[in-house]
Amino acid sequence: MEATQRNPAPRGRAARPFTPTPFRPARWLPGPHAQTVAGRYLRPRTGVEYRRERIDTPDGDFLDLDWATVPGRPAPARDAPLVAVVHGLEGSAQSLYVLETCRKLWDRGIRSVAMNFRSCSGEPNRLPRFYHAGDTGDIAHVLELMAARNPGVPLGAVGFSLGANVLLKYLGERGGDAGVRAAAAISIPFDLGAGADGLNRTRMGRLYTRAFIRPLQAKYRQKRGLIGGAVDERRAFGARSFREFDDAVTARLHGFRDVDDYYGRSSSAQFLPRVAVPTLLVHAADDPFVPAEAIPHAAIAANPSLVAAMTEHGGHVGFIAGTPWAPEFWAEAEAARFLAGELKC
Repeated sequence: MEATQRNPAPRGRAARPFTPTPFRPARWLPGPHAQTVAGRYLRPRTGVEYRRERIDTPDGDFLDLDWATVPGRPAPARDAPLVAVVHGLEGSAQSLYVLETCRKLWDRGIRSVAMNFRSCSGEPNRLPRFYHAGDTGDIAHVLELMAARNPGVPLGAVGFSLGANVLLKYLGERGGDAGVRAAAAISIPFDLGAGADGLNRTRMGRLYTRAFIRPLQAKYRQKRGLIGGAVDERRAFGARSFREFDDAVTARLHGFRDVDDYYGRSSSAQFLPRVAVPTLLVHAADDPFVPAEAIPHAAIAANPSLVAAMTEHGGHVGFIAGTPWAPEFWAEAEAARFLAGELKC
């Protein structure tokens, strides 16, 4: 169900030999929607403890970082590799896939820190802006902080969904100067416009969209006094699609001409050729958030730094195997295994 794709062309640093473990989707979760929805509820909610740290950003805002520990399990060494975990749209360090990733990394002797995007840590950020799929400045700031505090320690990163898009864009922008030795990206919105439009064509897609737009509208309502007239308020509250909301709010707040400019400049597919550190790409062909035709197979195959773990099934941040009483979370396990192979050398 997977294909490991590499090109022998001498650009980037090729990953160490890595063969993805076959993904066998749980039979009791048939179809992409069952995988997607179940993924939001079945992962364990306990077992990871965080120590929160607030850091200032260069523009006068703040980011909340959650440093993970897993009590009751052998702890990584103090100088063990360190990985930043980046959540998806309207997620946080408390997202179950983030917690599962921290557990899997810990069990492989790797420390982790979960980065909360602005406005996602439980407290509104200070500035009249939020976060978006193309904003790589904050992840750069976090990785620079990690490097400064941990000289000589191998660093890595793993991103999910919108966080995966941000991570891949960052890696492509920085090339060989990305500051990490390896990365992993899971359920990647390679083409933001295609994903937004695809969701709007189906009933389930519109349900997913509404589930994300409502909290985004609530955040805007909470900060409308600070934001002022920078946003078309009528269109913001009337939005029923990502394209409508992003045109009314996201693009306007973050310096884009319009939604097409935002999607065009922020989509990660165009940055894949310039990724120069070993990076695992975990993605399902049936991901309801990303049309299958938007997966850039040729660009992935052409870059030896990219390792593709592409499955037929798995939904969006699903990838659940095993039994109902003992579910297994394949994507997080593969990301941790890949990063351990690249970082612990």
